[in-house]
Amino acid sequence: MADLHDQFGDIDIYLFDQLLRRRITPGMRVLDAGCGPGRNLLYLLSEGYEVYGADTDSRAIDAVRRLAASLAPALPAGNFRTETIEAMSFPDSIADVVLSSAVLHFARDDDQFGAMVRGTWRVLKPGGILFCRLASNIGMEKEMKPIAGRRFLLPDGSERYLVDEAILGKLTAELGGRLLDPLKTTIVQDQRCMTTWVVRKTG
Repeated sequence: MADLHDQFGDIDIYLFDQLLRRRITPGMRVLDAGCGPGRNLLYLLSEGYEVYGADTDSRAIDAVRRLAASLAPALPAGNFRTETIEAMSFPDSIADVVLSSAVLHFARDDDQFGAMVRGTWRVLKPGGILFCRLASNIGMEKEMKPIAGRRFLLPDGSERYLVDEAILGKLTAELGGRLLDPLKTTIVQDQRCMTTWVVRKTG
């Protein structure tokens, strides 16, 4: 029996849930917007998905290209690009699934957050799925210390752009999306909150 870590690596457990529920299936194009070194891509590359990725860290892109070369040598290195998610050079509607795992909460302010969301949504095809995990204040509203706008100091000492339920509901409607799952928030021992936002692009 294959070792699960060898198959899936350090995949986000909530992304693993989407795979188990067969919302992400072989033959789909998957774009990881803010892919890092490929934490969430090991299984997808191994199973023959058409994978794309973008990240501002050139070292991370070098690492994910090496990973892809070892697991899916037919994929062009150009599928993985050093660029911001606000201005990705991939065509509109290229992906069946777009991943955004622990990325959007690094926005400096409302303008950058909006640009990051629009850039991520643009590359998703109609009918496709956005899987997003991001920091929020849901369940710990009183513990977050305001810095400026939606930037907060968290109890764990980090600074993040935080969303809440109302913001994600408004964004879903404005984008022309439909929630596939209710918002799910994990509170990590009174240190931070991470919310899973899974949206179908309608139209």
